[in-house]
Amino acid sequence: MSTLHASARSPRAVLRADEVVAALPWRWRTQGTIFLIGGLGFMFDAWDVALNGFLIPLLSDEWGLSVGQAAWIATANLIGMALGAFVWGGIADRIGRKKAFTLTILVFSLFTVLGAFSPNLALFVVFRFVAGFGLGGCIPVDYALVGEFTPAKHRGRVLTAMDGWWPIGATACAFVSAWIVGLGGSWRHTMLVMVIPALLVFAVRLGIPESPMWLAARGRHAEADAVIRRLVERTGADIDTWTHEGVRTIEVRAGFAERFQAATGQLVELWRFSSKVTATAWLLFVSVLLLYYAALTWLPKILREQGLGDQAAFLVTGQMTAVGIAGVVACALLVEFTGRKWMLGGSAVLAAAALVGFALALEHSGAELTLAAKVGILGFGFLIQMSIPALYTYVSELYPTRLRGSGFGWASSASRVATGIAPVVFGSFMWPYFGLVWTFVLIGGLVVVAALVMTVATKETTGTELE
Repeated sequence: MSTLHASARSPRAVLRADEVVAALPWRWRTQGTIFLIGGLGFMFDAWDVALNGFLIPLLSDEWGLSVGQAAWIATANLIGMALGAFVWGGIADRIGRKKAFTLTILVFSLFTVLGAFSPNLALFVVFRFVAGFGLGGCIPVDYALVGEFTPAKHRGRVLTAMDGWWPIGATACAFVSAWIVGLGGSWRHTMLVMVIPALLVFAVRLGIPESPMWLAARGRHAEADAVIRRLVERTGADIDTWTHEGVRTIEVRAGFAERFQAATGQLVELWRFSSKVTATAWLLFVSVLLLYYAALTWLPKILREQGLGDQAAFLVTGQMTAVGIAGVVACALLVEFTGRKWMLGGSAVLAAAALVGFALALEHSGAELTLAAKVGILGFGFLIQMSIPALYTYVSELYPTRLRGSGFGWASSASRVATGIAPVVFGSFMWPYFGLVWTFVLIGGLVVVAALVMTVATKETTGTELE
């Protein structure tokens, strides 16, 4: 048992070490600082994904790439992120949240710099894959670290608020890229500039303490006590003793084969729990995020084909992502009133309709976009960012506690693979053969199917007690 200081108060139940962290009051200068730093990591995830869309037209010009060849710029990066999301979770369990937290950004920064000096597409694709692998670990590691420092009664809101960093990152990427192009900079400069804030975050992360929950679960009680003692003092909590008895230990798998076996067992358990829930969760994740990534990745190239200059195309893309910040806020304010299913299904279907409307209006626009085209793409940006937070919330609530993390993780992994393959399919096949309107109709149709399946296959979770 550890003691912060002697107390003359009446005896009370002694908390476990992990329960102390969960019971602390929220303080912006303590847990809030970790939330902000973790959020910046999530922001760079969005920045890197959005950057693919701006690199495609710039590299296509410099290296004379076809649409199909240019698609590999995004595909390599997204597939790397998908692999990183799977691998880094296990690394974080083995070496700790803090070390994994810093290494993800370090790998991303190093290979982004190398990518900026690539002489050809083949080498560039390799570097983008490895950079994506590093940054792909940010989401699971960031969420783990922020969640393990956040008091229990604030955890849901704090982790939901992490979603708000995504449109901020995508918007920052768009406007910074437009600014660089406007100054006569190249695609190499757009990559190098984004490394500067990433390195700043890496430097700040060196001062973050290791997760006391991870330390306690690994049996490093003295180190855990030191972190907990500091948290108690900084938050002014009325807690003076705690125990490590009963703290659940982390089972660290010895290697990739063991982790793969464990992951396969999780997958079987998810489908055994409910094939309807799991199939619906995967369908929702794949369809909604496929719609979003199709627009985010290809909009700058689409606008360039329409006759807009690089800077103008980047600014329109930035406006689309910026209005998404308001969409996240609207979802947070309305989701308890509308219900999860109505918010998710309604906003996703309307977002698909807005994107199709944009493509139709684009046929009657020139280099100066018509009002209908502008309303369509901005409406899409707002609506899709209403649907994504609702998607994350709803899917996590469909599973009981023992399966919630793996259920969400596998659905997210399915979408990562789908969105990783999608740029090549979109650029090499769908857009050239079907045209833009029918391409978005087909993707939007998948969203409608997913919404209909959700309507009949899964329950509403708003206001219900989690299992």
